[in-house]
Amino acid sequence: MTTETHSPKAAPPKQENPFVSIFFNILLPVIVLNQLTKRLGENGPTIALVVALAFPVAYAMWDWKSRHHKNYISLLGVVNILLTGGLALLKLEGIWFAVKEAAFPLILGIGVMGSAFTRKPLMKVITYNLHVLDMSKVDGRLKDLGHEQDFARHLRLSTHLFASSFFLSSLLNFVLAARIFTAIDQALPELERSAILNDQIAQMTWLGFVVIAL
Repeated sequence: MTTETHSPKAAPPKQENPFVSIFFNILLPVIVLNQLTKRLGENGPTIALVVALAFPVAYAMWDWKSRHHKNYISLLGVVNILLTGGLALLKLEGIWFAVKEAAFPLILGIGVMGSAFTRKPLMKVITYNLHVLDMSKVDGRLKDLGHEQDFARHLRLSTHLFASSFFLSSLLNFVLAARIFTAIDQALPELERSAILNDQIAQMTWLGFVVIAL
């Protein structure tokens, strides 16, 4: 008599709390940029910028350590934040920020679109890794019904649609950033120019979230 042994399924990774993410990635940086820029003296804008950008970076590190799960979105967010800080510290303005804001979703969209032409479209990767459905049973049922190719086509189509959302996000980001990051009068003192740039970054942080979310 033989007995079957079943290895326990791996526990799904702990899900990220979206409210905590918004608090550290959006609210805290905006508050710091708005409130500390003019209250820390001559180096106020620079200090406020560094502190504001430190919150999302620290959160991404904490999230990775606490959940032991690779969060590629957070990683890209950190790179985006570091680029924002780099542009600001280099005193670059206007079109540079608009290009940066548009470039990230554009690159993501191209990557997602490209995955649709591989054996593992992004939507297939997501579907099979969400730990919500028993995909072995789903695959078995699809095989029984002869719908495996139909399901594969749906995954490719949904990947194309997902990529289009990134392209739309890129366009919206560019238009919004071009309106927010207007030219700063070079005749103004450097401290005042830095304060204005911090204010523009704060506006882009929360307005960008609102526009893309809607």
